Amino acid sequence: MKAIQSNRRAVLKAGGALATLVSLGVVTAEQAQASGRDGFAAKTLADALKAVGGQPATSDQVQIVSPDIAENGAVVPVGAVSKLPNTTEIYLLVEKNPTPLSAMFMIPAGTEADVQTRLKMGQSTNVLAVVKADGKLYSAVKETKVTLGGCGG
Repeated sequence: MKAIQSNRRAVLKAGGALATLVSLGVVTAEQAQASGRDGFAAKTLADALKAVGGQPATSDQVQIVSPDIAENGAVVPVGAVSKLPNTTEIYLLVEKNPTPLSAMFMIPAGTEADVQTRLKMGQSTNVLAVVKADGKLYSAVKETKVTLGGCGG
């Protein structure tokens, strides 16, 4: 029951945040409805990357903040920082998860592109941060080893 409550709260918080962005005009209603729908439904990393805009170029201006070893795959702290100017979106993907696209963040103009969340990982895998800046995609990859599974493990 606790997991359902936690998921419900996360959905409500995300919905509230998105509604706020729409009401402020940062995100249009059409963008809010369409954003990420295909990406979150993708079952492979290639399909998820295609849904977010294609194959990104590797950049040392994108950094993933995550542990080298996660003791509990159910709650792995993961973040991403973009030093690229005009960053508008950050996506976090977990390569070996059943649905690789795990998080999507819209970065309003004039704000620092630094995001953090907790992700579920069923096994040791690569974590990708994909950043959209000036209409182009850039990425960084980091392996995280999981000792106790989170996705059904």
